[in-house]
Amino acid sequence: MNEPCTSLAAGTVREAALAARSAADRLATTTGAQRDAALTAVAARLTDRVPDVLAANEKDLAAARAGGLPDAVLDRLTLGAAQIEALAAMVRDLADRPDPLGEVTHGAVMPSGLEVRQIRTPIGVVGMIYEGRPNVTVDAGVLCLKSGNAALLRGSSTARHTNAALIDAMREGIAGAGLPPDALQAVPGTTHASVHELMSLTGLVDVLIPRGGRELIRTTVRESAVPVIETGVGNCHVYVDEHADLDMALSILLNAKTQRPSVCNAAESLLVHAAVAPAFLPRALAALAGRNVTVHGDRRVRAYDPAVVAATDEDWGREYLSLDIAAAVVDSMEAAVNHIRLHGSGHTEAIVTDSQAAARRFVAALDTAVVAVNASTRLADGAELGLGTELGISTQKLHARGPMGLTALTTTKYVLTGDGHIRGASPAMPGLSCDVLEGPDPGAR
Repeated sequence: MNEPCTSLAAGTVREAALAARSAADRLATTTGAQRDAALTAVAARLTDRVPDVLAANEKDLAAARAGGLPDAVLDRLTLGAAQIEALAAMVRDLADRPDPLGEVTHGAVMPSGLEVRQIRTPIGVVGMIYEGRPNVTVDAGVLCLKSGNAALLRGSSTARHTNAALIDAMREGIAGAGLPPDALQAVPGTTHASVHELMSLTGLVDVLIPRGGRELIRTTVRESAVPVIETGVGNCHVYVDEHADLDMALSILLNAKTQRPSVCNAAESLLVHAAVAPAFLPRALAALAGRNVTVHGDRRVRAYDPAVVAATDEDWGREYLSLDIAAAVVDSMEAAVNHIRLHGSGHTEAIVTDSQAAARRFVAALDTAVVAVNASTRLADGAELGLGTELGISTQKLHARGPMGLTALTTTKYVLTGDGHIRGASPAMPGLSCDVLEGPDPGAR
């Protein structure tokens, strides 16, 4: 029997979290087929509700324009009909993907005959705090649903109406498929107090994922009592090596900077080896100017074009999210690596080179979530990497790193299957090895 679907979560943040915990407990016992049916219903409701979402988005855009918000914010906030249909298609694709739950990540038969399996399970209740990108509302909601988690979503006030319309549609789809609609809720409240309360709910909320600007992420990491998966801002670099194919380098640079400058995997810095700077920089600066990109360059870059703006110390660490880029000439790959280590954000770095040795050194030297060799930084994305979609790009090292797809929203448990086994009765015999178990655990679901 289908459950009634209320519009959005009401009451306090704690009450919403309690409802999410109850929904998560139910989701943990569902089958992959049940969750896929709910995803299919969500996709249908998103398509049905396109006019409502567009009307809500126009309210948010009108308020943002009236408030004088910059173009980068307006770009991230805008959600057109084609984008909504693309989101619905993504949800249908996600429904067709294998169920991550119950997957055996490790299995063995101990010498005593005890069977040991480590299997994927849901995290539980996932809280998401994010800025004005309403597509994240859908990405987070459906990734959590597919992986058996309940989601508490706290978007920004700039996208309030759009997020509400999207969450309404998705909750209707979930309820229509017979699953608890409280598996997906907007966090009640519009003030910072509600965010701080969400951060305090240890035991109810299992993990928080902030996605947005540097200050949002730092504040969440600093103030949350709930464990945090830290996503990162994107001061992404393109390094043009002395062995680079310069035509390829120009194509990659233009795509990385201008294809969509308002997102975290857009290039914000350009480093060019001194050996190829005379041949590459005049072409690159002219092409960037033709795309209306303002270059903030060091003394050596400015020597090639008087239109280049003098870079300040702050420019090297900036995430512009606009048609701006910092640029410098370096004397070696080691100098490029040191520059990136000093100013990079641990998100995505790219090298353009025909030298396999140079590519290997670059990949090994940089401790970053994604390294691209002869490819655009824009490819650091869950959909581009075959994950369906992503919850964000984690720049930390624990649990999840890089684009976070379905498996990043799972944890594991050990399942021990014996035949009256007790400790100490049948000690393992020295020299005996374990037999590895493969395949799904029949008792996992």
